[in-house]
Amino acid sequence: MSEWKAKRFWKQASATQADGGWQVLLDGRPVRTPAKAALLLPTQALAEAVAAEWGAQEERIDPRAMPATRTANSAIDKLALQREEVAEMLASYGGSDMLCYRAETPAELAARQAAEWDPLLDWAETAYGARLRPTAGIMPVTQDAAALERLAAPVREMEPFALAAFHDLVALSGSLVLALAVVADRLDPEEAWRLSRIDEEWQIEQWGEDEEAEAMAQVKRAAFLDAARFWKLLH
Repeated sequence: MSEWKAKRFWKQASATQADGGWQVLLDGRPVRTPAKAALLLPTQALAEAVAAEWGAQEERIDPRAMPATRTANSAIDKLALQREEVAEMLASYGGSDMLCYRAETPAELAARQAAEWDPLLDWAETAYGARLRPTAGIMPVTQDAAALERLAAPVREMEPFALAAFHDLVALSGSLVLALAVVADRLDPEEAWRLSRIDEEWQIEQWGEDEEAEAMAQVKRAAFLDAARFWKLLH
């Protein structure tokens, strides 16, 4: 049985200013979230991007082709209700940041990780006064509590829309520092994704590509880039 999809019922999607922000109209009627809340967006750029997604739908609505809409819905229906909890969860990634966990062997992989990741740890120290210590192997390393607090501070200040995008940048990469580097324009999103995949790319070089794993990686890459794009639309 084919998956059911709602049919397109509107002719024109547009973005317009509203009290407190921007909204998207379908034939003059405001779009609402799945929880029936008003889809009130903080910037004109984001509203126009969401309107473009609705306008691009054909006979059947495909939510997979509407990443900005999905993230905006999540910000309103979920993040607005649990902002503090999500912020703390994301901040906690600093204690086990992917950039700090290096291979013991082979030496070539360890050297590649150091060459690519150490500059980001240096940047975090310069930008936030937060020095994280790398370690070899899988045993956890205890990070300086003050450094973790400094990295957590900008996350705790994020409003729901920003936090919704930041969530995907952190969760998909496994790195709080890398996500902070993206939103601070220290890293291009494509470069950030590449840096998050050093271990996987090493394995591919040694053993060849797995088609199923590569397909999943491409899905995650697209979601990561969509999150970075959503962040840009807010600023």
